[in-house]
Amino acid sequence: MDFDMLGLAPRLINVLKEQGITDPTPIQTQAIPHAMNGRDVMGLAQTGTGKTAAFGLPMIHALMKAGVKPNPKTVRGLILAPTRELAKQISDNLTAYTKGSHLKVALVVGGAGIVAQTKRLAGGVDLLVATPGRLIDLLDRRAVRLDETIYLVLDEADQMLDMGFIHALRQIAPLLAKDRQTMMFSATMPKLMSELAGTYLNDPVRVQVNPPGQAVKKINQSVHFVAQAAKTDLLVELLDKHRDELAIVFGRTKHGCEKLSKVLEKKGFAAASIHGNKSQGQRQRALEAFKAGKVRVLVATDVAARGLDIPDVRFVYNYDLPNVAENYVHRIGRTARAGADGSAVALVAPDEMIELQDIEKAMKDSIPVASGRPWEIQPGQKKRPNGGGGGGRRGGGGGGNRNSAPRAGGKPGGGKPGGGQKRRRPRGKGPKAA
Repeated sequence: MDFDMLGLAPRLINVLKEQGITDPTPIQTQAIPHAMNGRDVMGLAQTGTGKTAAFGLPMIHALMKAGVKPNPKTVRGLILAPTRELAKQISDNLTAYTKGSHLKVALVVGGAGIVAQTKRLAGGVDLLVATPGRLIDLLDRRAVRLDETIYLVLDEADQMLDMGFIHALRQIAPLLAKDRQTMMFSATMPKLMSELAGTYLNDPVRVQVNPPGQAVKKINQSVHFVAQAAKTDLLVELLDKHRDELAIVFGRTKHGCEKLSKVLEKKGFAAASIHGNKSQGQRQRALEAFKAGKVRVLVATDVAARGLDIPDVRFVYNYDLPNVAENYVHRIGRTARAGADGSAVALVAPDEMIELQDIEKAMKDSIPVASGRPWEIQPGQKKRPNGGGGGGRRGGGGGGNRNSAPRAGGKPGGGKPGGGQKRRRPRGKGPKAA
């Protein structure tokens, strides 16, 4: 199937062809026809499968066909995203899709000047991409109205729930037009997502490409069981094998990521960090340098777990495992994009075994061992407290201040190499996957 068969306007199809986009992805093939028929849609697909076009193209098609200009301070279509990086990625894609048309696309996120955003909204916009916190700021200032908003998209809705945005959604939703179309997209499906869909979607069509929570097949996953004190040395050893390739290293805390980035710089790597303590300008400059290859290693909290579409990323390292199991899938989804191959490496310390167990339960698969032996889960062992770094309501990307900086020293490995074989799941009961 091609885009012609989906019923999109020829002008829109030509714009896609100019950008080298000729064949729809599976999620686009399934979602676009329903969206164009005006149905509410719940889309479940792995990260990097083209969800932005799946919800963006039907809205653009309808708005171009209607030919109605927005009134001052109004919004025709609203897309909510949990982080600044994801919102920026969506905005860039929608801007590219609307090239040459009369449609106006605007982006409002925390960490950027609110005065300039207010001016941009004064004349009204067709499509507004926003983080919930900043949108509420603008609503409080009466800089924007949502009573004429007839399209609502919740992207990465599961992370919105994880980050506590449900309260913001409850504030925003009643302000929209009652007669509207709502679409919700995500890569994972926790229980609360069903409740959220029941609240905001009307008789939705559910489209699903792969079972929720499963990683892309082309990602080569592996785990190293290593003492916390030896993680940095092992990471340096692994990164040193592919200095010319782009790699993202995920940590749990803002302080830890910043310190690890500086350690890698001292070791001769072109490294940078992004986390909630960085301004939006600093984060954007780091991302641009990473995309351009000037920075080869990006150290990040979960603000980078979604929304980064950088095809050249070949390696993802989980220096610290995420506290929420589903976030592992989002993190490693930064590699093996657009059909490319990629590798995801996890460094697991003794106090992270419950997190690993939850991740494997969520994926319904075990991760092959690259080195070391599984640590025993001690009686009474619990999950580590959430270190933050994923974001907060106001900024669309913040985090906690808990100090869990990486420690240098020690020898990598932590045991007998596993030779890449599958292993038995470690014994011991941990909490159920989120």
